[in-house]
Amino acid sequence: MKRRDFLKSISLAAAGAVAGCRTMESESGSTAKKAIRIERTGCDFEREPLIRPFGFKGGALNSIWQSAAMVQSTSGKRGIGLCTHSVLWSDAKVFVANSDVGGNALLLAMTNHALNLLKGHSFTDPVALNEELFQEVYKYGKTICKMPHLRQTLALNALVGVDNAIWLLYAKEHGITNFDDLIPERYKPALSNHHPKVASIPLMAYNIPIDEIKGAANDGYFFMKIKIGQSGTQEEMLKKDMERLSAVHNALDGYRTPYTESGKLPYYFDANGRYETKETLMRLLDHTRKIGAFDQISVIEEPFDEELEIDVHDIPVRLAADESAHTDKDAIERIQMGYRAIALKAIAKTLSMTLRIANTAKQHNVPCFCADLTVNPILIEWNKNVAARLDAFPGLAGLGLLETNGHQNYKNWQTMRSYHPYPNAEWAQTHKGIFDLGKDFYDKSGGIFAPLPHYEAMFK
Repeated sequence: MKRRDFLKSISLAAAGAVAGCRTMESESGSTAKKAIRIERTGCDFEREPLIRPFGFKGGALNSIWQSAAMVQSTSGKRGIGLCTHSVLWSDAKVFVANSDVGGNALLLAMTNHALNLLKGHSFTDPVALNEELFQEVYKYGKTICKMPHLRQTLALNALVGVDNAIWLLYAKEHGITNFDDLIPERYKPALSNHHPKVASIPLMAYNIPIDEIKGAANDGYFFMKIKIGQSGTQEEMLKKDMERLSAVHNALDGYRTPYTESGKLPYYFDANGRYETKETLMRLLDHTRKIGAFDQISVIEEPFDEELEIDVHDIPVRLAADESAHTDKDAIERIQMGYRAIALKAIAKTLSMTLRIANTAKQHNVPCFCADLTVNPILIEWNKNVAARLDAFPGLAGLGLLETNGHQNYKNWQTMRSYHPYPNAEWAQTHKGIFDLGKDFYDKSGGIFAPLPHYEAMFK
């Protein structure tokens, strides 16, 4: 089946509901804006092959879909938003129950359903509109995936491109050309900084060779994200994780950075919910003490599956919620359970939901950072705009944190970079583990408002 025919079938499958035309009330609390009526929508996608299988959550990806969503108002203005699909991250059960193509097709059907709902719809507030879409798309996803307990993150992942397109259309309709001006007043306290530097965090997946990890350190990367929670039983997983951490720590021993008080490289472990008990995690921490790595642990992300609802106040390291903090309400629950950081993903849970989560974390004095979804170069800039404005992460010298690992995983990364409106800008490239963000970055907002000819051509 050709891609256009495939998208047509997706459209027919998703056309079961038509949204009403009421104008959304403003959630931002600011002066009411004019209503924007959406006349046309569209979507398309591309598959991007990976250099090697990308393993996490006990599974692996061989390619990643990149979709584009278009919304056009009655004035003729358009917004085009991008989305990187990650069914395995969003809901591993959907990934396991379907082929790679099948899982991605379901996620794309959810995207297309949202776009169909938008036709003829008027809105004044992107955040409020996203909330309405989220509820409808989540219901639709449970039906087509045949999973009554579908994880909410799959619906949010499906909405990333749609949400970005809505924000860009909103910006055009109101003459907004700067990310600071795009943020509603109620969310500004959580995004009030302009960091001159943001740390670039590489990802060391299960099968990244030790030599490549050392190579990253030689290139100046210093905040290392290391995947744990490998495949197998809990005992097999723990044994593999211990061996992996021993090998990584041994390889990085001796490297130093000016961005921490100790000078040692901070470690960021990501378990993606693979640990089933605190006892198993504590055994891993005991192992890090034995090898001398414990004091370098900056954060451990999502050690337990959200359904376990384990209180973590007694875990002696900072734990971060990621997948389990689907919404701002979920973030509050995680904070109450003892989580002391939130991994924000404007590129996986929508900018609208990220603003709400960041605001909630700020109110509870919980630090945030931006994690990746192996996204494309343009989505990195959306994430970077958030990371650059968050409060500095504890233990670092006035830096924001931004994970970005696309350069490690995509086979055609340089081609993908050519779609970026400013691929050669200093702030678009990592230098010795750092994104240097000067006036040009903030003036251009990372290029998110600039034309994107490659993706615009999809909708001519």
